[in-house]
Amino acid sequence: MDLNTLKQFRVVARLEHLSRAADELRVAQPSLSRTIARLEAELGTPLFDRAGRLRLNDTGKLFLGHVERALGELDAGRRAVAEATSEGFGSVRLASETFLTLTGPLAAYKRAHPAIEVELRWTPAGDMARHLRAQDVDLCVASQPIHAEGLDSVTLFDEAVWLAVPLGHPLADRASVGVGELAGLPFVTSREGHWVRGLLDRLLAGEGLTPKIVCEGDEHSAIAELISAGLGVGLVPALARTTATRDTVAWVAVDDPACHRTVTLYWGAENHLSGAARLMRATITGWDWPAASGSAP
Repeated sequence: MDLNTLKQFRVVARLEHLSRAADELRVAQPSLSRTIARLEAELGTPLFDRAGRLRLNDTGKLFLGHVERALGELDAGRRAVAEATSEGFGSVRLASETFLTLTGPLAAYKRAHPAIEVELRWTPAGDMARHLRAQDVDLCVASQPIHAEGLDSVTLFDEAVWLAVPLGHPLADRASVGVGELAGLPFVTSREGHWVRGLLDRLLAGEGLTPKIVCEGDEHSAIAELISAGLGVGLVPALARTTATRDTVAWVAVDDPACHRTVTLYWGAENHLSGAARLMRATITGWDWPAASGSAP
């Protein structure tokens, strides 16, 4: 069981598809199949279910957790040695559901530390704990809670989430709207897994409703622009009102205390953080978030 075998297993486990894994690893599929078969023989148990599509089974999921932590520790060791021998701060890897929120502290960080390499990764909140435990990333910023052991966190800010509607919309002159009144409205929102979609689903589910979605995508920064173009309505956090769409849509409060987001910084409690990561953590936690988020349109 060598490092190359473990790395190949991790890719196959992530993709659950041999040919795509072989393409990503740039190896022949028959060779990759033999590698996985040898690993299973060494462990004495199958790691995948092969009835139809390849699926990682419960034993495979258990083993994958150990593999990710082991490979993460080795990578952390290499980075720690590089940091120590170069007498520098190293690099930092930051994951977030949206980087629009972080443009201010990121710009300040790069101005203060231009030589530090910053790697940004878009990551859904549901995957963050796994990446932190595997030490694939140093820090994560989430707009929804991460319920997992072995993580430390600092709450950055809490802000209102508003209903944005096109100017001239029947709700445009309203100060607030009840969740029940959102039924049947055409929503512009993000795909499942993003915090704003989760919030929309939870709010309407509380009233026994499901949202009518007319536009679902990955370009989260474009939601307010699409609303201003008249394509629908949507939930938009207060911080997003600093963009050019602030005066091109109407902002209506949602009469529900759950219509807000709490933005939190997470890191692995036992992870070694490079000097660069510690500086990034200090920059983000020390940012003037209340002034940035605002509270009313």
